[in-house]
Amino acid sequence: MKKRRLLAAAGAPLALFSATLLASEKLYNFAFKRVDYVPETSADKQKYADAYWSYVDWLHRQPLQTWHLNVNDDENRLVATYVPAKTSSDRTVIISHGYKGDGETMANYAYMFNQMGYNVLLPDDRGHGQSAGQYISFGWQDRRDYLGWIKSVIKQNGSRTTIVLFGVSMGGATVEMMSGEELPDQVKAIIADCGYTSIEEELAYLLKRQFHLPKYPFVPIVSFINRHRMGYFLSDVSSVEQLRHNRLPIFFIHGEKDVYVPSWMLKKNYQAAGGPKAMWQVPNATHAESFWIGPADYQKHVAAFLDQYLSK
Repeated sequence: MKKRRLLAAAGAPLALFSATLLASEKLYNFAFKRVDYVPETSADKQKYADAYWSYVDWLHRQPLQTWHLNVNDDENRLVATYVPAKTSSDRTVIISHGYKGDGETMANYAYMFNQMGYNVLLPDDRGHGQSAGQYISFGWQDRRDYLGWIKSVIKQNGSRTTIVLFGVSMGGATVEMMSGEELPDQVKAIIADCGYTSIEEELAYLLKRQFHLPKYPFVPIVSFINRHRMGYFLSDVSSVEQLRHNRLPIFFIHGEKDVYVPSWMLKKNYQAAGGPKAMWQVPNATHAESFWIGPADYQKHVAAFLDQYLSK
């Protein structure tokens, strides 16, 4: 009887530990594993569906080019769509898409920059769209992939070209993480819309908000899984740390009512950033809604920022 009690007492923590590992594995696959479709947008943005599809239709009518990186490497092959400006232009924007999106989902921003006279490059990040990759890196591997896209733009448009980096949500965090890299002189400015501070803080925040789960032990276990699968811990994936090394003009945009990437992350990113910087917190906008709530106003703010730093 005593032996059975001891076994039962020992078995309970083991069962809890096993259940925690299983839950963490499921969480990792849910959050990090690629999906080969674009999930439906949130309910609060369904009202913009017609406008969104009109931008996608516009994109498909353009004289598009398909670009590749690592074309002979099946595990690292990357794909992007290039939209030349209406008239010859020495300005190009590289647009980084959001979580589980792809380049096409940024058609509205492509249209905006096209109207402003820019060439537009729309990459599909690792684990998204037509690009290879089993897992989503939340900007960390992407920041280096984008160095390849920058080189491609310079090769296409010449050494005198001017490049702007722009991203929304995960894409905002991606360009924030790029800010800490050694970027070519052709890169003149960065615009980050609703990017998170770090994937560790974002995951912990969403675990609590959406699933009512604590950071510990789940985030450390997910981090360990990611180290095994992708080669780095979640604590490595930090916009804040990269922004400390930034020297380029950077414009932060964030919805005032964003509860997916909360506004305290905007303030933390802004405070960390080196270089010239500006911040626009958009009234009444939820996550990634700042453009949709007023496209003309959004374009006006973006253009005003860029006009300060790009030569006429």
